[in-house]
Amino acid sequence: MEDVKIEEKFLKQAIDISKGAEVLPNGVNELAKKLQDSYYSKKPLRVKLGLDPTRPDLHLGHTVVMRKLKKFQELGHTIVLIVGGATAMVGDPSGKSETRPALTKEQVAENAKTYFEQMSKVLDVTKAEVRNNADWLHNMSFTDFLKLASATTVAKLMTRDDFAKRYSEGRPISPVEFFYPLMQGYDSVAVDADIEFGGTDQRFNLLMGRDIQTFYGLNKMQVVIMMPLIEGTDGVVKMSKTYPEHCISLTEEPKNMYGKLMSIPDELMEKYFTFLTDIEFNKENNPRDEKMRLAYEITKMYNG
Repeated sequence: MEDVKIEEKFLKQAIDISKGAEVLPNGVNELAKKLQDSYYSKKPLRVKLGLDPTRPDLHLGHTVVMRKLKKFQELGHTIVLIVGGATAMVGDPSGKSETRPALTKEQVAENAKTYFEQMSKVLDVTKAEVRNNADWLHNMSFTDFLKLASATTVAKLMTRDDFAKRYSEGRPISPVEFFYPLMQGYDSVAVDADIEFGGTDQRFNLLMGRDIQTFYGLNKMQVVIMMPLIEGTDGVVKMSKTYPEHCISLTEEPKNMYGKLMSIPDELMEKYFTFLTDIEFNKENNPRDEKMRLAYEITKMYNG
């Protein structure tokens, strides 16, 4: 990053936004510079989040990123929500030990129906820019797709932990899976992203977006903000609809949501307070009292 003096107010904004996150490649200073440049150019940042509608419900784990997007929205920046109409048909291989079944167009459309209604519990979706990556990826010619494929190498793709592990274990890897990070990266070109959010399991895909922007001649690269994954109620595996018994959906009935939150291990409470609420964890309080306070706060946030 070029040596530019960053004003304190933009550094404070960047620190607040990135609390608990990892900012790549150059840490919080690069984010602060983006905020400062945006302010003086009077050009709002374009903050990207991609969502593959593989299942119809969002859960509390999704809100970790959504709550950060709200901070950008409050500062006047543009939130760009990308529905993965094309990428969901491939399936993100991140963290997967085997090839994930591809979805049909009809399944993607059905699952996406309630996404934005659920997101509106956190964000002002009416002020967001909503795009579908099928609009540009499905319209690519074969020549266009070959150009995109030439933006990286097989050797680089094989540095992904999940691919490397599957290859060493003799598990199948579909060539189609190689295209997923390229497709997600091209989304950053299509929407001219300044910032991209994702979970820590998305590191390879998110950084690929920077490479693809450079490959297509954009004179800027996105800053990547990675948020930690939230474990489900068992405190072991990440929250996912794959494990419904440990997952807390935003559409959960209030009684069920409260009950599931009361069932989390005590060790998870501070993480839930930090990333899922605006109130602080008090270590001095009785753990059960704190858990009740946590469960009440989150249930109130999503059910009134």
